[in-house]
Formats: sequence, structure tokens, C-alpha cells
Amino acid sequence: MTSYDAIVVGAGPAGASAALALARAGRRVVMVERGLFPGAKNVYGGVIYGRVLDDIIPAWWEEVPFDRWVVRRSTMVMTPNQSLSIDYRTDAWADAPYNGMTATRSRFDAWLAGRAVAEGATLVTSTVATGLIRDQRGAVVGVRTDRDGAELLAPVVVAADGVNSFLAKEAGLLPKADAAHHTLGVKEVLKLPTEVINDRFGVSNHQGVDIEMLGCTGEVPGGGFLYTNTDSVSIGVVLSLPQLAASGRRPESFIADLKEHPSIAPLLRGATLGEYSAHLIPEGGFHVMPKLAVDGMVLTGDAAGMTLAAGIWLEGVNFAIGSGWTAGQAIDRALATGDVSASGLASYRSDLEESFVLADHRRLRRAPGLVLSERVQQRYPGLVCDLAESFFTVTNPTPKAGGRKWLQAATKKHGVRLRHLVRDGWEGMRTFG
Repeated sequence: MTSYDAIVVGAGPAGASAALALARAGRRVVMVERGLFPGAKNVYGGVIYGRVLDDIIPAWWEEVPFDRWVVRRSTMVMTPNQSLSIDYRTDAWADAPYNGMTATRSRFDAWLAGRAVAEGATLVTSTVATGLIRDQRGAVVGVRTDRDGAELLAPVVVAADGVNSFLAKEAGLLPKADAAHHTLGVKEVLKLPTEVINDRFGVSNHQGVDIEMLGCTGEVPGGGFLYTNTDSVSIGVVLSLPQLAASGRRPESFIADLKEHPSIAPLLRGATLGEYSAHLIPEGGFHVMPKLAVDGMVLTGDAAGMTLAAGIWLEGVNFAIGSGWTAGQAIDRALATGDVSASGLASYRSDLEESFVLADHRRLRRAPGLVLSERVQQRYPGLVCDLAESFFTVTNPTPKAGGRKWLQAATKKHGVRLRHLVRDGWEGMRTFG
């Protein structure tokens, strides 16, 4: 057996941030990572919002491995043959401290875990934590591993082992997975020369574009995305699990449809497939987050359901970093007092409540239900696109119809009543206001 002050299971952004906080405080901490290196098992490649690092790694943007700084953010509402975009671009996002970046997690995770190691954390790779070790009182005091049954002991274990955390389930913190509270993200990485990407998306080197899409997944609630990387683009969809199963369709077929959309196909012309991947996403939001601590153990990142999928905001890595860093600081305080019970670790939850991590999740707690609702997914995209088409269509020699007639025609066509618009508008104000 080897003893530490804390064991972090998982060296992703949440685990690495917890280990960094503990190592910086002078604690003996070990990260247990199942991959060959941090990020080796991660299939994510999208937008990371790095401002959470401002107080953790000053001037982090000077060393972080990134693909492009996002200077253009577009939200696109679609039908099979229409699209309407709200497109925002600013030069302010092209300069430090930046707003967001596209990055490959295999590089980003390795960098962040490396910072923890540089400050004293121990990293053990190619190792799976197979179970928890408890004392006679039932408190967690370590983990068993698949390294010839080797055991690691510590007063506190951090479960940062992802959305389907086996350690959290063993500790009784995560109930049996409910498909209704998860989505499946599927993605293709398509290779394109850097200069072609710059030309098609209207950016220069190191500048990137983030396009989020609604109405592109047909009968299955969800959404789409398109991100520019250095010499590739990431395109994919996020799909509701129950409806995906009921549809009988393969998830990759939704990406195929999206790539053929008239607003997307010209951007991808000549691209070649470099990678296909899929990943489970916790999308239940604030209402279904588990308890965050038991005696000797805390949850962080995806293991605690800390992904914000609110339609306008699609964030996860920043919440993982914020929650992991907060967990590490709370554990350091608990170790100093000698009380690592659930009560002694309670400051972790209270600190998260005061930070953006749970404050944003609480404020947007209604978002998953609204964004994935039948009208928002199935009716409003067509209604909005038809209204735009009516507005911009020249009807000469017939005089232009008024806005009221356009609205009446669109709502009738898509089965939306005025009371639906009022109700959903009010719900949107409550959710995002």
C-alpha cells in the first residue's frame, strides 16, 4: 500500500485542477489515469473557455496548447433546406485574455496535468481504479487498482472519472443512470488545409469560428455544432438518448444529413474524414446533480453532472476546472482541520454555490427542459425560418403582406398557437433572463 494526502481518480480537467490545487498547497497527491497519458481516452474536440484559469495559471494563454481563438460565434436555426443565423464577431476575442479557444483535449489535458505534476503531484497512468477502500466506519480511505491488486490509501479520494463514474456509484452518490438525463455527442473531425479554412470562414491564422445549430436533428431532440481547428473542422450532433433509441437510426446518419445541408456543405467541400467519436454527456442540469461529498470522498466535473447544456451556452471544461480547483482547496482545508467527513468537506459545495459553477447551473436550471422541448426542437425552427423567408421574399407585383399575416400563416403551418408563443417566451425569460 502507498499512502498520500489525497487520491485523484481521473486526470482530465477536473482531476488535474484538483491535483494542482492540492500540490500547490504542499499536499502529497496522486492522479490515477486509465489512459496512456492524460487525454488519451478523451474524444472531445471543441471550444474551451479558459478564463477560469486566470487566477490559477497567470497568463495561461501564453503556454496553453490551442488550435484557434474563437472570434466569431454563430447560432443557426435550421430546417432541412433553410437556415437563419445570428452571427457575432469581435476583434476583442482575438486578443488576451481571449474568450474561447478550440483545442484538442489530448493536448490540453496533458498540458494541465503536467502543470500539476510540475508543482509536485504524482501521475500514474495506464491504471484503473477498480473500487473503493473503506475503514470500519464506512468512510472512504483509498482505492484498489488493476496493478496486481495494488492499493492506494489517502484520507480523501476525488472521483473525477467522468460521466459514468463507477466510484461515485459505488459510494452511493450516483443513482442508476437515467437515459432522459443524458445525451450522446457524436463528432467527425474533417481534414482541411489551414488556408482553405481561413478563406471559407473568413478568418486568419489562429482565429476560429464556433457555430451552434438548432433544428438539425429531425425527430430526435438535440443540436449540432461546427468548430474550426488549425487544419480540420469538428462537426457533430448531440442527441437525446431515449428518442435516439426510439428512432432506430444510427447516430452517424445525423451527421451525414447535417453535412449535406445547403448551409453547411459548401464549408466542407473537399474535406476528408480524420476521426469519428462518440461520448455520453450529462445533461440533466442542476435538478439532478448528485450529492457532492461523503466521508472521505468528493465528486467533481462530469462525475458530478457539471455540464451546462443550455442552448445558448454549451460549456463543460470550464466547469470541470472550476469544480476541480474548488474541490482541491476544500480538501486542503479539511486536511488541515483533520475532519474529512462529509461535514468537514461541506465547504466544497458552499464554495461552488458562491462561484460561477453552481450559480450558473442554478440560474439556468430550467434550460434543459426548455431547449429539448417538442416545440423548440420541432416547430419553432421551421416557424422562424418561414417568417424570415416571408420577410425577405419580394412579392411584386403583389403588395407585401404585413407582419401579422406572416405570423398567422407561419403559426398555422407549424401548429403553434399564440398562447404557446407567450408561454414559451415567458419561460425563456425566466430561464435565460
